[in-house]
Amino acid sequence: MARHIPFVRLLALATRQLLRDLRAGELRVLFGAVLIAVAASTAIGYFGARLNGAMLLRASEFLGADLVLSGSAPASAEQLAPGHALGLGHARVVEFSSVIATDLGIQLASVKAADDAYPLRGELRSAAEPYGVESAGAGPRPGEAWAEARLFAALELAVGDSIDVGEKSLRLTRVLTHEPDRAGDFYSLTPRVLMHLDDLDATGVVQPGSRVRYRELWSGPTATLDAYRQDVEGRLQASQRLQDVRDENRQIGGALARAEQYLNLASLAAILLAGVAVALSANRFAVRRFDASALLRCLGLSRREALGLYALQLLMLGVAASAVGVLLGWLAQLGLFRLLAGLLPADIPPGGLLPALAGAATGLLALAGFALPPLAALGRVPPLRVLRSDVQPLPPGAWLVYGSALLALGVIMWRLSLDLTLTLALLAGGLVAALLLGGLLLAALTGLRRLLRDAALPWRLGLGQLLRHPLAAVGQALAFGLILLAMALVALLRSELLDTWQAQLPENAPNHFALNILPDERQSFAEHLESLQAIAAPLYPVLPGRLVAINDQPVRDIVSKDSQGERAIRRDLSLTWAAELPDDNQVLSGAWWPQQEDTDLPGVSVESELAESLKVKLGDRLRFSIAGSEHEARVTSLRQVNWDSFRPNFYMIFEPGSLQDLPVTYLTSFHLPAGQERELVVLARAFPSVTLLQVDALLAQLRSILEQVTLAVEYVLLFVLAAGMVVLAAGLQATLDERIRQGALLRAIGASRRLLVRARRSEFALLGAASGLLAALGCELSSALLYRFVFDLDWQPHLWLLSLPLLGALLVGTAGVLGTRRALNASPLQVLREG
Repeated sequence: MARHIPFVRLLALATRQLLRDLRAGELRVLFGAVLIAVAASTAIGYFGARLNGAMLLRASEFLGADLVLSGSAPASAEQLAPGHALGLGHARVVEFSSVIATDLGIQLASVKAADDAYPLRGELRSAAEPYGVESAGAGPRPGEAWAEARLFAALELAVGDSIDVGEKSLRLTRVLTHEPDRAGDFYSLTPRVLMHLDDLDATGVVQPGSRVRYRELWSGPTATLDAYRQDVEGRLQASQRLQDVRDENRQIGGALARAEQYLNLASLAAILLAGVAVALSANRFAVRRFDASALLRCLGLSRREALGLYALQLLMLGVAASAVGVLLGWLAQLGLFRLLAGLLPADIPPGGLLPALAGAATGLLALAGFALPPLAALGRVPPLRVLRSDVQPLPPGAWLVYGSALLALGVIMWRLSLDLTLTLALLAGGLVAALLLGGLLLAALTGLRRLLRDAALPWRLGLGQLLRHPLAAVGQALAFGLILLAMALVALLRSELLDTWQAQLPENAPNHFALNILPDERQSFAEHLESLQAIAAPLYPVLPGRLVAINDQPVRDIVSKDSQGERAIRRDLSLTWAAELPDDNQVLSGAWWPQQEDTDLPGVSVESELAESLKVKLGDRLRFSIAGSEHEARVTSLRQVNWDSFRPNFYMIFEPGSLQDLPVTYLTSFHLPAGQERELVVLARAFPSVTLLQVDALLAQLRSILEQVTLAVEYVLLFVLAAGMVVLAAGLQATLDERIRQGALLRAIGASRRLLVRARRSEFALLGAASGLLAALGCELSSALLYRFVFDLDWQPHLWLLSLPLLGALLVGTAGVLGTRRALNASPLQVLREG
């Protein structure tokens, strides 16, 4: 009867063998591959968990209340009365943009006028001087204002100075440091000013048709709030919405949402490359233990016990690598949050243990999925191999090899919560590109065989090694080429994309926008711009309106979630009318105000991409809610709009005469040459209700945000680079035994060490140059597609990418020579005796 070894003894044997074999190269590579997979997954896991935790922790503070009734029009008495009757806490806030003027300059600011009850949740914090010690307390009193430190710096102000908000002069008494409900939208890009609600009417800034956000804040028990919501929801105007914690805790901001998706993709790439390294290292781990497994089988170990012995070794190695990887990932996410400090809340919870456990599980899952097929072979080694070294174990089935890897990959993708369609598209596109480029590289290597007879001896030896294992050489070139491609593409987009976009703007492109121009000031404002010799676009009438129905069907029943159309119907659109087609617009279908016999409805022209998202066609009837009444129009044309022109552009343009007797303001853009800042101050003082938006400053702020997010992506791509280096090391280890025997044989027949070094250098330099060439081609192709189909820019070749083959040859050549130095240092006599 066969005797089974107790588990404790098997575990002790596995531990002794693992400690003895720790110096083996494949174990170090295997350890590094699992470590990188765990570190990347843990870092991104903590980033998402801590960010979501911060949003949940401060969700009510982001609103400043438990429930908010917001809109572009003030709440009616009928909407406020139920809240007061239920005993809810109430505060009122009005937000708008305005130019802050002093004798030294002007600055666009986001102004908030709040009453004494604000905020209902969270706290206001301020300081006695810029960048001083902050303290919590009530807001400014009537006649006072608080401003952010950056407004003090921009206008060279001091506490105690006065600023003009429209027609009202306010004294700065404190420096605003924290608002609990600060919005994550355009209002967060400009300096903030907080004033008392009692001073709002005296400013004269808020006029009919002005862009203003009215917010009614409520707080109280959940049941009472639900009762108020049910009472008011049926009486909401089209421009109003109710917001609570459940609505707002997902609104992190577009830049951060995209950043998290990019970071997840980078993490997936690192884990995939680490998985490749695991597969290569595990294969060498198994091959080098075939003889030991056969001997243990002869000494009485069963097939299951032999498999368990080596599985325990890999498990212990994986647990140790996971522990170190979790620590490294936790430290890495601290650096990631520091890079994004300007875009995130100040108070971020620690994240708990779940991301660490999930990261460790990801690493162990990658180890199991990619190492299972080679490990299964150890259990199939026949005892006869002790006598005949040519006896090989039965290979595992193809379903096991590919199934385990695909299962591991699928679970990891689910763990990262990636968009399945996007991920599958990227993987499919990457697979097609790898097959095409890999096939070209394989054909090129085959073609080099003819040149070997005329090449120098070091080149013949180096190229001969690549030709001996062409598929392995192609795989290594593709893996490292992918790393170079990712880093080069991010560097290209980071340094050039925004500059290229700005360079394509026409000369004297508008650098200022003027909003909220009142009808009785329209002519005088245009004359003032003309006196400044400003190059101005036409003045367009603007009024806010919300699309509510298409062909009598509620628009919410038509659009898909998270589409452009869904985002458009959740807010008021800027509506206008014009007799002439704007210069930056092109009619794609229909006609610009055709002569129609059927004049039952006025015409409206719709921007083509929005029309596609809303499923709008020519002849459809659109119903809008404007200023409390409903207006219908018929679609007469679809337009393509150049949104990058920095001139006023609109989703909806109505036929002249369509919207009569409605309160409107006017909008224009203009170019003002540099050096006319004083004239701009005079213009702002002459028209206090007009909002002047300096586009140059806004672009600088957007560039800063873009650079922060891109820097975070580059930071995580360091994991990808490390994973690529581990793949390279694993590939070198996979052929190290053969290289040692080959080197010993060559040295035995008289080859010098210098010749072997030159051969290795030639081999890996060619491999690196091929990787760099693939990266350069892939980067140019990717940038051309992005420029053409995503960014709509003119693409030009990037000559600096020609340095990638040289960079690849240098990096891979150096790593290859260092990674195979054991093949040069081994004693020929000892190797030949062992052989």
